[in-house]
Amino acid sequence: MISDRVKKGIERAPHRSLLKACGYTDEEIERPFIGVVNSFTEVVPGHIHLREVAEAVKKGIYANGGTAFEFNTMAICDGIAMGHEGMRYSLPSREIIADTVESMAKAHGFDGLVLIPSCDKIVPGMIMGAIRTGLPFIVVTGGPMFPGEYRGKRYDLISVFEGVGQYSAGKISEKELKDIENIACPGAGSCAGLFTANTMACITEALGLSLPYCATSHANTAEKIRIAKKSGMRIVDLVKNNITPDKILTKEAFENAILVDLALGGSTNTTLHIPAIAHEVKPKFITSDDFDRLSDEVPHIASLRPGGENFIIDLHRAGGIPAVLKVLEEKIRKNCLTVSGKTVGEIIKEVDYIDYNIIRPVNNPVHKTAGIRILRGNLAPDGAVVKISAVSEEMYRFEGTAKVYDCE
Repeated sequence: MISDRVKKGIERAPHRSLLKACGYTDEEIERPFIGVVNSFTEVVPGHIHLREVAEAVKKGIYANGGTAFEFNTMAICDGIAMGHEGMRYSLPSREIIADTVESMAKAHGFDGLVLIPSCDKIVPGMIMGAIRTGLPFIVVTGGPMFPGEYRGKRYDLISVFEGVGQYSAGKISEKELKDIENIACPGAGSCAGLFTANTMACITEALGLSLPYCATSHANTAEKIRIAKKSGMRIVDLVKNNITPDKILTKEAFENAILVDLALGGSTNTTLHIPAIAHEVKPKFITSDDFDRLSDEVPHIASLRPGGENFIIDLHRAGGIPAVLKVLEEKIRKNCLTVSGKTVGEIIKEVDYIDYNIIRPVNNPVHKTAGIRILRGNLAPDGAVVKISAVSEEMYRFEGTAKVYDCE
């Protein structure tokens, strides 16, 4: 084991003494060392429940013969940071998180990692750092928030932004805006639609880095806790069998993730994060050209917030990411290995329910084109990205003077 470097032999007596100062026993020190990377914070709703998730992961680790060592990373809420200087710190935080994971894992001789992230930059940041270590790892994303409900209608964070515009236009009163503000985000979890956080969770599962249904199982549910426990158990097996990232993160695995992203019409931020994650495997492993090429292979099959009408809870109840993979079966690379020990093809075979009203069949899609497209032209010679699923068809073609905003 890698952890033998810090715990085996007479010369490591000082190291063992320090571990014992933390309360670890000789028996625990003999077992595989599993780092539990938790982005819990009291600032971000996607992370306020992660202590409970981490406890479940640790129970799973101990149940299968490992020893858990929990540590934390930072986490920035893009929603709270939005609209002021705070947004300047969001993307750089991804690199700080990656550095934290790499530094802690390598410095302490961990044998494997369980990542417990949630929001926008935290999911890719943790994965990037874990790839650098070369250690077996598994990801337990914290889960979506449930939508808020008020007078028979469902709301999410975008509803509040829209409410501000409606108030400014004189369409609703200040009290009505306050009512929306109070119910739109009802508790823990990443915002209830297919924004960047939940898109990255879906991509993580499609990459094979999370157990089936992890991406769409909601925060503060027993299902999430069970998945967390199973993930804790599974990481010990991954360590024992030496299932390292290079065995999972192949070119085909990244193509599966992109296909799912395109079919769902996920966040355009994925064109930043997926290449960055892939770069840790191999420089220029994935580029915008891959998005462009694969966008011709799948249509947009799910109408999800903010561009559509449904929420992640609807996607989960319709069958989650395994059902999406099943619908896209003809295009999916089925031989890819996942942290579950099963191939993507084996996961697809186990799907026994799909709600085709939510996850539409490819011959009856929401849009015939993929939900995300790469554009090129004189305004963006190096390429630009557009979320087709959130753009009105009247905007597909435009004639006249282009308005280009290039802010510092």
